[in-house]
Amino acid sequence: MKDLTQGSIPKHLITMAMPMMIGMFVQTLYFLVDLYFVGKLGSTALAGLSLAGNAMFLIFALTQIINVGTATLISHAVGAKEQENANNIFNQSMMLSSFIGVLVCIIGYFGAESYLNIVSQDPGTVAMGLSYLYWFIPCMALQFLMVSISAALRGTGIVKPTMVIQMLSILVNIILSPMLIEGWGTGYAMGIAGAGLASSLSVVAAVLMLVYYFKTAEKYVGVNFSLWRVDTQCLKKLLAIGMPAGGEFFLMFIYMATIYWLIQRFGADAQAAFGLGSRVMQSLFLPAMAIAFAAPAIAGQNFGAKNFHRVRETFTWSAIMTCSLMALLTIICLWQAEFLLQGFSSDKHVIVISVTFLQIICWNFVPSGLVFTCSGMFQSLGNTWPALLSTATRLFTFIFPALWLSQQNNFEIEQLWTISVATVCLQASLSFYLLRREFKKRLPKEFVPTTVPQVNN
Repeated sequence: MKDLTQGSIPKHLITMAMPMMIGMFVQTLYFLVDLYFVGKLGSTALAGLSLAGNAMFLIFALTQIINVGTATLISHAVGAKEQENANNIFNQSMMLSSFIGVLVCIIGYFGAESYLNIVSQDPGTVAMGLSYLYWFIPCMALQFLMVSISAALRGTGIVKPTMVIQMLSILVNIILSPMLIEGWGTGYAMGIAGAGLASSLSVVAAVLMLVYYFKTAEKYVGVNFSLWRVDTQCLKKLLAIGMPAGGEFFLMFIYMATIYWLIQRFGADAQAAFGLGSRVMQSLFLPAMAIAFAAPAIAGQNFGAKNFHRVRETFTWSAIMTCSLMALLTIICLWQAEFLLQGFSSDKHVIVISVTFLQIICWNFVPSGLVFTCSGMFQSLGNTWPALLSTATRLFTFIFPALWLSQQNNFEIEQLWTISVATVCLQASLSFYLLRREFKKRLPKEFVPTTVPQVNN
């Protein structure tokens, strides 16, 4: 357990964000490695991978419920020095994760084909997506146990073990992907199905390593099967905090699925290009997201310890860091978008569409950084409903104009990216307003700093 109620907040942010960023990048590499090898199979395979990969937003939505609820409640318990309560929260989280993981397997295998047929009219793309998903579903199911353990560690201020384990698992994925996709060393090429199997096997390895670490090293909280009985009050608190955060990712799934549905008229190349561009964009977001994800544990412990001035200070530093990083990334995308995409596809048309996507969408990077920061602070305060409201606002202000434009004779794909930029700016403004209102309700005025916080030595 690490006490985050003392010491320099910027130092805490950087110390926690660095291993989290590496861990998140490693997690993203699962998709980038798949993109690299599957991209060689052609645009249809790349489009199928992109459509199937979008289903991960549904998994992110469910895992985020557990992730945010577990980390927030445990950080509050740690700040209040309530170890027994923290341990009960962790075991309830593990019990819930196991149940949802089994449910995801059942629904995934029965519902995958229906989902793909909705977002694509191309039989080849659907077939490719199914081949990938059938082998990738175990990876999706095991995410819940990984998230539960990682969230518990993060709530106690520990993030390095998760990073190391994720790095080892991606090495497994990198080794297995060419072997299974192209048949290196085996002579049996599984194609896109091999990408799904490689990811699933690497996640199995990661879960086994996490469980081993938790049993042998972590002492503040631990698995206790006698606590695996339904604690209604605990689960209600966990779900009350986690469900709105999960709802954000569910709305993102709808957002992404809507775009895939709208651009299917432009063919598999357009869907492949959007999938490629959005994956690269998500990987670029990782440094800023790592800082925003580190903030809830720091602010959460201080909120639990009633160090309210440090809660506000955490927001200030987090916002400065995330928005500065996003501004730098905006410049990179405007100047070097094509360089970022090289190697993932040999189709020039796919690359051209992806470059255009990044050069337009990068104008929402700075507002996105503010959105990430505000969402993290809502988590630390134990009220994630405002974050869900701002995401819902973005979704509805995007979908209705996009649907209207799609019915016009001069509809162009670039119009969707422009609308997306405008709606993210609106979301950022609303998130900031709602956070200020939440601060006024939950943090006493006498703890409001009147000057820019200084770095504590």
